[in-house]
Amino acid sequence: MSAADVLLWKDKKTSAVVIGGATVIWVLFEVLDYHLLTLISHVLIGVLAVLFLWSKATTFIKKSPPNIPLVQIPEDLVVNVSRALRNDINRALHLFREIAMGHDLKKFMGVIVGLWILSGVGSCCDFLTLIYIAVLMLHTVPILYDKYQDKVDHFAGRAHTEARKQYEALDAKVLSKIPRGPVKPKKQN
Repeated sequence: MSAADVLLWKDKKTSAVVIGGATVIWVLFEVLDYHLLTLISHVLIGVLAVLFLWSKATTFIKKSPPNIPLVQIPEDLVVNVSRALRNDINRALHLFREIAMGHDLKKFMGVIVGLWILSGVGSCCDFLTLIYIAVLMLHTVPILYDKYQDKVDHFAGRAHTEARKQYEALDAKVLSKIPRGPVKPKKQN
């Protein structure tokens, strides 16, 4: 089973569990104002109490105690995750450096618009709600695109053409009139 099977609802049970779990988490934290640390503590209290009582009860009923496996996080997993995060963070920092140095106006405008949209969304909802919306979109947009691909592609093509026209007009009227210095060649390492 792959992530694509879950997102495209080919494995309906797993997809429903993911959506249901995300909904329960969102309701717990947003609607009921439950807190993460409290939830983790209550779950651990429940699990430890059940296992402790089960272990003690087995001596009275003369059965073997529960087999509780030793769980450890492998070092290579942690190293690989940290390397991947480090690479992504370094790429983002490099992009911000290139933009800050004034090398690419298109990237600058794109990042500014993206951050502006993100700040607008952030003022409307908190991070957990944003994550919940992202999970819902990840489980609805791919299946809707799969069903209506022709219509979406046609509309997206028209929108891309219109956006290109608007950018060309902005470039002709505003961006081309901004004075720029000579472009310096990029350093090769």
